[in-house]
Amino acid sequence: MGASYGSLLASKVLFGGHSVHLICLPAEADLINAEGFRVRMPIRGRKDPVVIDSRKLPGKVTAGGTTSANPADYDLIGLAMQEPQYRSPGVRELLDAVAKSRVPCMSIMNMPPLAYMRRLPGLDADTLKPAYTDASVWDSFDPERVTLCSPDPQAIRPPDEPVNVLMVTLPTNFKVARFKDEKANALLAELEKDIDAVRFDTPEGKIELPVKLRAYDSLFVPLAKWAMLLAGNYRCVTPDGMRTAQEAVHSDIETSRSVYNFVFDLCVKLGANPADLVPFEKYAAAAQSLVRPASAARALQNGVPNIERADKLVQLIAKQKGLSHPVIDAGVALVDKRLEANRKKAAAA
Repeated sequence: MGASYGSLLASKVLFGGHSVHLICLPAEADLINAEGFRVRMPIRGRKDPVVIDSRKLPGKVTAGGTTSANPADYDLIGLAMQEPQYRSPGVRELLDAVAKSRVPCMSIMNMPPLAYMRRLPGLDADTLKPAYTDASVWDSFDPERVTLCSPDPQAIRPPDEPVNVLMVTLPTNFKVARFKDEKANALLAELEKDIDAVRFDTPEGKIELPVKLRAYDSLFVPLAKWAMLLAGNYRCVTPDGMRTAQEAVHSDIETSRSVYNFVFDLCVKLGANPADLVPFEKYAAAAQSLVRPASAARALQNGVPNIERADKLVQLIAKQKGLSHPVIDAGVALVDKRLEANRKKAAAA
């Protein structure tokens, strides 16, 4: 579900000969069914990126709207839309059918499904509901059939190109927590192996491609993104506009470090092994190349009434543990204020 970010993982799965069906908007579905999709991927040491064309891969891709698929017909369902979209008419009903099908679900969202939060020990997931646009869409899910895959690789749809083109800007790995169910884990292992085996034809011979799938026993590995989101992405939001992630992190490196380490330590308190997380220095180095404002900041700037609130989710988890950070609290209040202004504007239009 979600053909933009979803097509990145789909491109890798298609190499293994698997069939993929993408749920998306009608115009996207028509274009993908007619012409497939392209993923442009940078390769270390190469001047030009490679272009993965879905039509040339062993697997088959199809696309359609929310009524185009019966969840029970599939082995694995990927949730790759932004969290507010799951309450949309049509999507909401399909998500409920997904939950009731009991087919294993792998979320590739910055905002973990509420059902996944129920898998974390010692956490009262009900107190986290205010962070979700509509927490009730997750009610039918069995937490044991849901896992989380960190959306670490960064990708954008170039604004001046067709909607079936995706450009990878940071080719890191997808890190997924294993399911409780061993049959579902066998499927993850198969996909991991297939993606590892991918070799791409170039004029100079076959090459390995970045962006692998890595499965972990720890439920906390996919949460490594939280510290990055709160130290960088959400701090792209300013009172009257936005700034790049690089500016958000590097214009006041000590504040960024303080926010990052607070979230890092919170994950450790929840049960994460520090070795499963990403140290601040590594993130700060990567942030040097993040020369666009984060999608949350761009959405606010464009007047969107709802965005993913991983910032509020982390704030509520910290509160449950008796902790808070003044910069995070101020950031959450700022996003609340900007959303409120967008909603008023939308209502008046």
